[in-house]
Amino acid sequence: MTIQQYQAVDRIELAKDIDAIQHELLGNTNMSDFEHLRKIESWGRICSVLGYATAWIMPNPVSAYLISQGNFTRWTTVAHHVMHRGYDKIEGIPTRYTSKGFAKGWRRYFDWLDWIYPAAWDAEHNDIHHYHLGEEIDPDQVEFNMQTLRNSKIPMWVRYVLLKVMAASWKIIYYASSTLTEYRALQVKKTGGTRNTLSRLDMWNPLKPAGKDLWLSCMLPYSIVTFIITPLIFLPLGTIAAVNVLLNLLMAEVFTNLHSFLVIGPNHTGEDVMMFETKAKGKGEFYLRQIVGSVNYPNGTNLLDFLHGWLNYQIEHHLWPEMTASQYQKAQPLVQAVCKKHNIPYIQESVFTRLKKTLDVMVGKTSMLRAL
Repeated sequence: MTIQQYQAVDRIELAKDIDAIQHELLGNTNMSDFEHLRKIESWGRICSVLGYATAWIMPNPVSAYLISQGNFTRWTTVAHHVMHRGYDKIEGIPTRYTSKGFAKGWRRYFDWLDWIYPAAWDAEHNDIHHYHLGEEIDPDQVEFNMQTLRNSKIPMWVRYVLLKVMAASWKIIYYASSTLTEYRALQVKKTGGTRNTLSRLDMWNPLKPAGKDLWLSCMLPYSIVTFIITPLIFLPLGTIAAVNVLLNLLMAEVFTNLHSFLVIGPNHTGEDVMMFETKAKGKGEFYLRQIVGSVNYPNGTNLLDFLHGWLNYQIEHHLWPEMTASQYQKAQPLVQAVCKKHNIPYIQESVFTRLKKTLDVMVGKTSMLRAL
């Protein structure tokens, strides 16, 4: 999108058209949307059951992938939409499928046990990222986050190799600490305190307050349950069976990291995607930024969306974070038509095409567009 195109968009008319879609869809959220979520959740659970049922036999990529897909679904489809309050207004559903009950307290171990602390994800992703998309304050703004690598003297080919290693572990080395840091900073801000600048060593050092918090809130709960308790459950089948489960869980962890990096990283990155230096002013400007600062992947069927974790509707999701997963399927063609009407580029490409463009930005080969 050119700066001229960006400036020429009628923000007032755009807001009216987007609000009309919102009124039509969000006003009709009902039990069928919840039933759709339960169906997709069951697909993820079936993957998990099949994965664990075969993981004890031998280390193998099939069992590892199935376990990984189950983990991926719990995060990207279930936790993501429930914590965004997508199902809060549906009467009669269990509290655990609402933002007030999901993964709260002990339910974290049943609903969404991950490296990421649920309340921290809610603060970092649902609040800061969504309402400061593409700004420097956005904790997930890739170009800002990768400045050290982009400006380094490391050979270009080595940069790409480093990104491969990072992608295989990014939930651990990035999301766990990033979300927790933003969450604690918000807590300090609410009490009138000042945010402390933490070094990487402080964040990971269990002898430091921030490091202790990270280990107790994120690292230990997930690693103990996943890599110690779960393999021990298979000990009655023999020591080798328990070891095979552990090896498959380690492989699944790499798969989940790679899978989530593939579909999350490119959502707001590329030389054809905009980033912003100021906060949006007005509803129309906010809507416009969500469109030109996001990209979609192919979508439209439950299977395709399941494999993408419903992150292939990123434009619609950023316009309406509180929509249910099934409503994005209905919203997508309507939003695309509005974009055509207002001459706004609607980027929708293969996730692998978008990954290439994202990696190029991360290493400094290309840069994102700036909205002046």
